[in-house]
Amino acid sequence: MRACLITLLLASTPWMVSAQSTAPVAPTPASAAAPSDRSATDEVSVRLLSAARAVQPGQTLLLGLEQRIAPHWHTYWRNPGDSGQPTSLQWTLPEGAQASDILWPTPQRFDVGPITNYGYENQTVLLSEIKLPASLKPGSTVRLQAEATWLVCRESCIPQQATLALQLPVAAQSTASADADLLDAARKALPAAAPMPVQATLQNQDLLIRWPVDGSKTAQPDPDKTLFLPQDWGRIQHAAKPQLTQADGQWQLRMPVGEQPARAGQTMEGLLLLGTQAWAVSAKVDGVAGAGSGTGSGTGSTGTATASTATALSPSGMAGVDNAASLSLWAAVGLALVGGLILNLMPCVFPVLAIKALSFLQGDSGEHRRQGLAYTAGVLAAFGALAGVLLALRGAGASVGWGFQFHSPLFVLLLAWLMFVLGLSMAGLLQMGAGLAGIGQGLASRSGLVGSFFTGVLATVVATPCTAPFMGAAMAYALAQPALELLAVFLALGTGLALPYLLLACWPALQRRMPRPGRWMDVLKQALAFPMFGAAIWLVWVLAQQAGPQGVLLALSGMGLIALALWARGISRHASRGGQWAGGLTALASVAGALALLPMVSTEAGANPATPSTSAADTAHTREEPYSPERLAELRAQGKPVFVNLTAAWCITCLVNERVALSTPEVKAAFQAQGITYLKGDWTRQDPRITELLARHGRSGVPLYLFYPAGNGDQAQVLPQLLTPGIITSAVQGSAT
Repeated sequence: MRACLITLLLASTPWMVSAQSTAPVAPTPASAAAPSDRSATDEVSVRLLSAARAVQPGQTLLLGLEQRIAPHWHTYWRNPGDSGQPTSLQWTLPEGAQASDILWPTPQRFDVGPITNYGYENQTVLLSEIKLPASLKPGSTVRLQAEATWLVCRESCIPQQATLALQLPVAAQSTASADADLLDAARKALPAAAPMPVQATLQNQDLLIRWPVDGSKTAQPDPDKTLFLPQDWGRIQHAAKPQLTQADGQWQLRMPVGEQPARAGQTMEGLLLLGTQAWAVSAKVDGVAGAGSGTGSGTGSTGTATASTATALSPSGMAGVDNAASLSLWAAVGLALVGGLILNLMPCVFPVLAIKALSFLQGDSGEHRRQGLAYTAGVLAAFGALAGVLLALRGAGASVGWGFQFHSPLFVLLLAWLMFVLGLSMAGLLQMGAGLAGIGQGLASRSGLVGSFFTGVLATVVATPCTAPFMGAAMAYALAQPALELLAVFLALGTGLALPYLLLACWPALQRRMPRPGRWMDVLKQALAFPMFGAAIWLVWVLAQQAGPQGVLLALSGMGLIALALWARGISRHASRGGQWAGGLTALASVAGALALLPMVSTEAGANPATPSTSAADTAHTREEPYSPERLAELRAQGKPVFVNLTAAWCITCLVNERVALSTPEVKAAFQAQGITYLKGDWTRQDPRITELLARHGRSGVPLYLFYPAGNGDQAQVLPQLLTPGIITSAVQGSAT
């Protein structure tokens, strides 16, 4: 089970309920060769069972897939838990026949390290009901065929499949088979509907399941054997140990919510396990999921660190404030404000603001204040729009975080083109005029209030690949909150980003400290073009990780077409009327050509996530491996120290940390001396496994750095978002003392 990476290659969503499909075929003549109803591997023997040896037209027939599983191996329930893949059946049936979903028996819970799964061992029977058409003719034969696919796991996981079929005669009256009693017993063992009312409530970061003390027809529940298994993946943190309490005549089971918690108004379905009794539960959810006090959350039965138990280290090594679960709204707003201030120093944002700040060397103080307010309005409008998009995506069930738009190759391409055009403008190679003015510097470079407003919008856009200190906890808090709280945190972040420019605009004394106008302004503006070109180059590199070589070709082709459009428009501006028309048409055709490239941009299925290249010797020296939950669980089960780096190609902070800290000889030597395995998870193309680990530690985006000391405990130290070699070595060497 700890090596179930193959699972994620087999199923795009490991929590997906097994699909049922039917393909009509004609009834098989009685003279056809008898199909095989069984198959076997070293790990699992399967057999297709029928409750009838002869069927009648229109009958609802009970079938079962029997799995006999070798000792210490297991298969999976419809919600496999932290890893795995449920068994699926694809039916080929007579025309007009219909198959039900699998009728799932009660699963067991399997805990290995920080991984929790739900499934079956030894023997199980997965039932299905087949509604046969009334048009079947007595005396004919009907063929029922199933393509069974399952994953069986122990120390490793093996995907297996078999094609099973039954050929049954059609008669005027159905006749029971030798397996009828076995199937009937399996049906009776299915979880029955709960005899008592069950409530499901979201409270802060927890899901509460409540039922009357005297309504469950059982003695006092054993806290260690009382579980709620949601039917859908992501509703709870599977490895966390539920907390059972009694109050006001009700039992209450408290569990931390998972990566995809239910929303108020949704129906929560699952199994309530009270010792050996399993009840099927269907309850409408009330309340709101959010990062509150974290009451009731904690380590699971295996010691899994949740957001409320992870230890955050500040640069000094003391406990920090990057814990979203313990934040209040005002604390999150304060952290977002400070994080926004720091974003002004990011390499994509600073050149834009520096050029805009030069406008204070001209004009009066009243105009400066209006420009500062317009810029601030642009920043806040952009952050408000970003919050709205996040709320819409969250409402649609998507799991998103800070910088989510950089998972889209199309967005990365458009931003690369924008940085390229801004660089041309700052370098003096682009003169703005009428017509295609929006292609050049764009609205952000216009003078007056409109230009200041769109400078604020642009600053927000180019700041999103960066994560500043103090931002992580604030963003994680915001993304778990209702709309008003989320908007408040995002607007605080925008206020922090806008504050330096706003203060400069409204404080004449600061303006008087600026140097006098002169030729240096043009030189500075041209020099600041190169960070824009650098940003464009970096974005093309990010696109290469997402869309492969074709993405690079499209990006560079588009830049060439944009440059052609700007050149044609520029040289024709003062030409004759015919020359102006020719230049305008050439520019329009070039822009149209660039836009025609956009539909061709898509994520390359075979592209590998972006990681800095390393030699074989260097990789062996640092023991760098790709992150997977299974590999982390395996290393922790062995008691080995592990350093986890969650990064992305579009995250500037991540790349800086890798260059100045993680790749230094000092850190590599410390890793080697302590025997630390270095796991690197790349979120460039949004890996749900990395999203889950981020959410577990109260983060909405990268970077995230975790250090697991040697031993069997799973408490992770969360390092700061800005690293130095000293921070890393202090953390890893401190575990050895």
